[in-house]
Amino acid sequence: MIAILDFGSQYTQLIARRVREAGVYCEILPYNVELERLTAHEPEALILSGGPASIYEEGAPHPQPGVLDLDLPMLGICYGMGVLVTAEGGKVASSGHREYGPAPLTVTVSEGLFAGFNGDNPRVWMSHGDRLESLPPGWSAIATSKNSPLAAAQRDDGRRHVVQFHPEVVHTERGSDVLSNFMFKVCGLKNDWSMESFVDATSRRIKEQVGDGHVICGLSGGVDSTVTAALLERAVPGQLTCVFVNNGLLRKDEADEVKGRLGDYFGADFVYVDASDRFLDALAGVEDPEKKRKIIGGIFIDVFEDAAHDAQARKGPVKFLAQGTLYPDVIESVSVNGPSATIKSHHNVGGLPERMKLELVEPLRELFKDEVREAGRVLGVPADSLDRHPFPGPGLAVRILGPVNRDDLAVLRDADAIFIEEIRAAGLYDDIWQAFAVLLPIRTVGVQGDFRTYDKVIALRAITSEDGMTADWFRFPPEVLAQSSARIANEVAGVSRVAYDISSKPPATVEWE
Repeated sequence: MIAILDFGSQYTQLIARRVREAGVYCEILPYNVELERLTAHEPEALILSGGPASIYEEGAPHPQPGVLDLDLPMLGICYGMGVLVTAEGGKVASSGHREYGPAPLTVTVSEGLFAGFNGDNPRVWMSHGDRLESLPPGWSAIATSKNSPLAAAQRDDGRRHVVQFHPEVVHTERGSDVLSNFMFKVCGLKNDWSMESFVDATSRRIKEQVGDGHVICGLSGGVDSTVTAALLERAVPGQLTCVFVNNGLLRKDEADEVKGRLGDYFGADFVYVDASDRFLDALAGVEDPEKKRKIIGGIFIDVFEDAAHDAQARKGPVKFLAQGTLYPDVIESVSVNGPSATIKSHHNVGGLPERMKLELVEPLRELFKDEVREAGRVLGVPADSLDRHPFPGPGLAVRILGPVNRDDLAVLRDADAIFIEEIRAAGLYDDIWQAFAVLLPIRTVGVQGDFRTYDKVIALRAITSEDGMTADWFRFPPEVLAQSSARIANEVAGVSRVAYDISSKPPATVEWE
């Protein structure tokens, strides 16, 4: 087991991802985790993440006393580099030249972290404004770059290693080799962890948490909630009630599709609640996207409360609420493990109101979307549930920019359905991480027939991504966009113009709100 201390980097979970991909179990812990709690996990190595701070600043985050004294192999990445080297007498200072993006690395020692490189000098991903100025006694440089003469170093006993670059990101050439060398060459770990073992271990943890309690699960029909429910069915069979809420913000025909598909899969444990009027009435006139998310989240909780009262008549008192929260939801809402910045709130992140006596069960909280799909395959979840594009919890409310009303929802549903139909017809659906339409809060002049129009604008968005943390826009064949645009303008009443979003993440997010 490797413990990853999170100092607030947006890349921290990518470290865990690479470690797990290599077959080694790991957990992310806050940078200031107490020594007793850390050692209770029985880690065999530590990785210290990057972070937004500078180690020489007043109030910069540091591990708790005793953590760096543990006799464990340690790897410091970027900010974590500063933590390890300054603790032993090295010096980090502002580089005078911020370095973001690719940089050529010159490997000077082809052993340890760079075992097997043998003169290979990869391009690595830098993201820093500081650099290592001097090494502690008993340390040696093992790689350099143009802006970082000490771009990687190791303690002479081989127990401490540091790198200025980010080996966890896909942009770093041979970054996985660096991490694998740390795990297997330096630490001597075994690659015996898999998604099967995650499912087994998570099932045991669910059983320990839930006992003989009754669990209610908010089932949206998407990958996350479906796999969450499947895990619960495996861990505590007969103790689950799945509640599918029609919030009036679903895609075209989605309510009927989910009822048919998951109603059959979960059988008597599946409950359908049509609360669309309740959601839409509460959202009337609300423009601010954060307010929309908060309203939707609050009503979801209220609906679950009502459903829990109904379900307890059949299975006894409900004690737990299961949610399909994933790590990108958490890291974009609030940093639970380190001092990173909030990007946006998520409707299923942040806990429950005090009046609710249900305990949260979130078995996927440390996974990425593609890992959830892999867990679903292990659990035998139907492929048509696993291979669907992600859909936000607030639904179409965050794809209508401005107030939500029934007329605009009808326009957006029709446009979105046409876009997805054309993507499927072109055989591109599985090549795209997520594709959807957005209704913009503007009107634009147009000509339809012999008449001048002043109608709505639809923006189309399609992205590729590995985990949802970063994304790039999908390069469509022109004829697919042309056909989508023509059909939307001709078949959706009130739309006269269609645009295509070519923004990456960052700087944009996946959703427009």
